[in-house]
Amino acid sequence: MLEGLIKLLAFQLAGEALVFLLGLPIPGAVVGMALLFIWLVARNGDTALDTFTTAFLRHLSLLFIPAAVGIVAHLDRIAEEWLAIAVALLASTVVAIVSTAATLRLFKR
Repeated sequence: MLEGLIKLLAFQLAGEALVFLLGLPIPGAVVGMALLFIWLVARNGDTALDTFTTAFLRHLSLLFIPAAVGIVAHLDRIAEEWLAIAVALLASTVVAIVSTAATLRLFKR
């Protein structure tokens, strides 16, 4: 299981290093994920990585605890600015849906 974690961190480090050395305008984690994808396709998967990610996904809900605590801690501010938050959420959702549909139509041609 530790081997899978080391591989994930190594690919993220490689992505960060490539972005830093080449000056790419892309987040290093995205480049690392692309490198990991290429590596997994070339090797037809990896059992060590599969073991780690399965165990990690079982506990993924723990990562939402800090966000929930932040919401509770700033509940008064959210109550004051609920309208702006609601409008921003609605607008960003509409933009995401429209841009996804436009992209799908473009690639479907």
